[in-house]
Amino acid sequence: MKKIKFFATVIVATVLVFVSCQNEDSLETEDTSSSLYPEISAKLQEMYFNTDNLELVDFLLPDGTTQEMFKVEGDILFTRKQIEEMQINDSNEEGPKQYSTSNLVSTSGGVRTLDIIGYNGNDNFGLTLRERTGLEWAVNNYNRQNLDIRFNLTFGTNYQPKDIVVYHNSNESGSGGSAGFPSGGNPNKFIQVYGLDNLSNNVAEHIIGHEIGHSIGLRHTDWFSRQSCGQNTNEGSAGVGAIHIPGTPTGYDPTSQMLACFSNSTDGEFNSNDIIALKYLY
Repeated sequence: MKKIKFFATVIVATVLVFVSCQNEDSLETEDTSSSLYPEISAKLQEMYFNTDNLELVDFLLPDGTTQEMFKVEGDILFTRKQIEEMQINDSNEEGPKQYSTSNLVSTSGGVRTLDIIGYNGNDNFGLTLRERTGLEWAVNNYNRQNLDIRFNLTFGTNYQPKDIVVYHNSNESGSGGSAGFPSGGNPNKFIQVYGLDNLSNNVAEHIIGHEIGHSIGLRHTDWFSRQSCGQNTNEGSAGVGAIHIPGTPTGYDPTSQMLACFSNSTDGEFNSNDIIALKYLY
């Protein structure tokens, strides 16, 4: 998501900071390159992920254990199995629009309530007050849309039975967050955040809302260029793992919650195109 140092200790232009998908959440990061994992890199590129900074990381879980995962585009995490099981969906759509992954949360034609918990244990994984506020505001933003997925937010430590767990990683320096994509019809379970006390409530709301978006299947709006980060990486036409959502615009959308990088002045709210995308999917 971004990193004011960890995720994003980088300020692009004068106000852009690597977003919640930027330096995410790993406890120990092993510098790797695409050449070290050619099959993994090839599959991710097939799904239109940018593998320039592909990393193998030990993702820290709220029980103190770690899980080996591949980190892509700064804040998106996959297990090796998830990458190997990715399916290709063809499309001829081109250009910058709202995008989803091939994997979404299953609703079985009705409304599905997802239990999301903010971990508040008195340890290194408990959310700070600002992180709890950001989570509450982000969940309210989703629930206001009356989607076919609803979030039931609680705070506590019994996270095992929950669908999504949002927790703090005190081992990270800087500010940001990270998450994965849905798998098997279920949302990504673990969302890790850190350093949000250095930011406003609105930016904390944005970061957590952004990572929830990944967890239910949304890609970065500017995955094809990362223009919001001051970059120019055009990966080609969309469609393979970056599926265009009808009704969203064909130009750069500077206020989308799902941009790869964000401004410290963000208000943390969905723009109209984010809402169109969410209502189309759910």
